[in-house]
Order: sequence, then C-alpha cells, then structure tokens
Amino acid sequence: MAGGFQIVFGLCRLGSFIRFIPHPVVSGFMGGIALIIILGELDQVQKSFLLVALTIALMLISARLIKAIPASLITLVAITAILPFTANMLDNVRLGPLPLNTAVDYIGKIPEAIPTLNTPDLSGSLLLTLLLPALSIALLGSIDSLLTSVVMDNITGTRHRSNKELIGQGIGNIASGLFGGLASAGATVRSVVNNRSGGRTAISAATHSVILLIFVAGLGAVVQYIPLAVLSGILIMTAFGMFDWKTMKKAHVSPKGDVMVLFTTMIITVVVDLTAAVAAGVVLALIIHAGKSRQRKASLIADGTTYQIHGPLSFLSADHVFTTLRDDKPEVSLSLAGVGYMDMSGANALLTFIDHSGKDGVQLDITDVPAHIETRLTALASDEQQRKWSTAGDSA
Repeated sequence: MAGGFQIVFGLCRLGSFIRFIPHPVVSGFMGGIALIIILGELDQVQKSFLLVALTIALMLISARLIKAIPASLITLVAITAILPFTANMLDNVRLGPLPLNTAVDYIGKIPEAIPTLNTPDLSGSLLLTLLLPALSIALLGSIDSLLTSVVMDNITGTRHRSNKELIGQGIGNIASGLFGGLASAGATVRSVVNNRSGGRTAISAATHSVILLIFVAGLGAVVQYIPLAVLSGILIMTAFGMFDWKTMKKAHVSPKGDVMVLFTTMIITVVVDLTAAVAAGVVLALIIHAGKSRQRKASLIADGTTYQIHGPLSFLSADHVFTTLRDDKPEVSLSLAGVGYMDMSGANALLTFIDHSGKDGVQLDITDVPAHIETRLTALASDEQQRKWSTAGDSA
C-alpha cells in the first residue's frame, strides 16, 4: 500500500517540490546523518578501538596507493582474511588502565533462504485500518529517498528526476511487500559509500541487489566472519565524508540566518528525526526569507541570449531560474542588477551554474552585479570558483 501511494505521488508530480528544499537544510541533514552514524558506532569503537583505527588507517593508505579497487573493499577483505590468525592478540589489549581492545565481535550467521511470494489479504476492513499507516510510511520513505537524491546531486553535480524516483521506489516497495519484505527508502549512507567506491551508474545498484541475493541464497556462512569493528571503521570514514565541509568552512562568512537553519536541521535530525528536522529547517528558512525580502520569488526576463533576474535569488526560485538558463545556448549574458537579496541556496546555485557553463563550453557574461551580491559570492566561492567568477563577472 505504501508503494502504491508513492506511485500516486510520482504520477501527481509531488516529487518536484523537493527542489524547494534550501541548501542549508540539505547540508544540515547530511551532517545530522553523519553524526547519527558516528554515534551509532561508538560501542564498537569502545570495544575494538585498535581494530577500528587499523581499518581507518588502511582505508586512507589504500585510497592513496590503489585507485582501481575501492579502499573499503580492500580493507574489508584484508582484515577479515588476516583476523582469524591474530584475533587472540586483540583480546583485552590495554595501555595501562586504558582499554584499547577488549573484544572482537562478528556479524554472525545470517538466515539463508529465498523469500516466497505471498498473496496479501485485501479485505475492506484491513485496507481501511492500514490506510493511514501506509500513507505515513509512504511520506517518510519519499522524503528520505528524495533527500538522498538531493545529497547525491550535490556530490556528483548531476540532477535527479524526483517523480521518476518516487514511481520506481513505489514499484520496488510493492514487490518487496509481495515477498514478505518491508517498505524501504533511499539509503543516504549506502549511496555515498557507492559513490566514494566508484559507482556512478544504475549498474552499481543492480549489482548491490544481486550480491545481497547471493548472500541470502547461500553465502551467509562467509559473511558471518566479517568483524563489526571493520564495518564501523568504514562507516565512520563514510560519515566524515558526508559532512558538507565546504559549506561549514564558509559558515563564518555565510548569512547568519542560513547558518542557523543548517545547525538547527542538523541538531533536530540527531535528537528527533529526519521529518521533523526538514520541516523545522524549511519553516525557519521561510521565516528568515520573509524578514529579508518582501518579494517572494525572483523572475527571469529573457531577450534572446540576454537574461535579467529580478527579485530575491533564494531557495524559492534558484532552481527554476538556473534550470531555465541551461538551454544549451553557446553564449549567455546574465544581469544581476535586479537582485536585491541572495541567500546561500541562490549563491550556490549561481556558482554551480558558472561551473557547469565552463564545463559545457558556454560563454557566460555576468553583468551589473550589486556590490553586496559580489561580496557574498566572493566569500562563498572556492578558490577555483573565484577564478571563474572573476572571468564571468563584471561589477556594476
């Protein structure tokens, strides 16, 4: 039922609303998830500090020396293969009164069986009872999946299709339910690990599913010997990579309201849950936007290859503005004379547009830049973006 709701969401194009999520909310969500991962692995760090530290060290070394194979895979296989011969050496290791390694835990045996097809009971009374729970699951799963897609867009520089994502997620959840499985959602952690390991296409996701099926079908005996501390080390490394360090390093020069939104979202993600964090972040961003600008959204006026932006360039309009500008024209002239206010989302969208224009060979000329807008863009841009900005921009 949750999958059916998700398909309806996609057909009604409700996924398109994800583009209104402010950049600080996405950054806060990423940081919150990273903190949850790190906090969740502290038990293994306490039990097997040496093994976790060894895992992290091997990942750092192998990432530098071997590019063709993911560092996490090299580390996982190497330590799992060597540990049976050295496990006794890691029991009750202490540095004076400080325990460095008290025990080594393993995944343990997992069930090995092919799930069977189940025909659900579709009686009217049961459908009515499950209607609201299914809707809640569908909403939570949709928000989680689409935010994961936004996170991956930020990492890869690509653009996902929200409604297509929801329909595909719905079909997958219907199939999962028919085989006795639970409804699932996009997994931010696994998506980031996949990207960091070199996975860039749908083939990596399909391979992930097939390998899981192989383990469930008969290779569970192999998996049971994988140390939990190694997985903890891999997850901790992934978590540190999930923080939006670029945005956080610029927090001291970013708009104070956006910084407040970022850390509010991060804290609520850890303390409460994802849904509450996103809702609080968006509401806070709307309040700050209302206090900064009377005009709700920016408009784009076109005259051939010359464009003018009028109004606040914020999270409410940045996606529409720069999606319109990406129309494969070889030359684009953009005037910012009418932009009175720009938040972090608008600034990042403009800087990303400059990056993509350079990669696509588009001759971009930005004119009539107000002094306060130029100051904000210069402060938020990386060194490379500042060079591109100085080439494209022309202060009014």
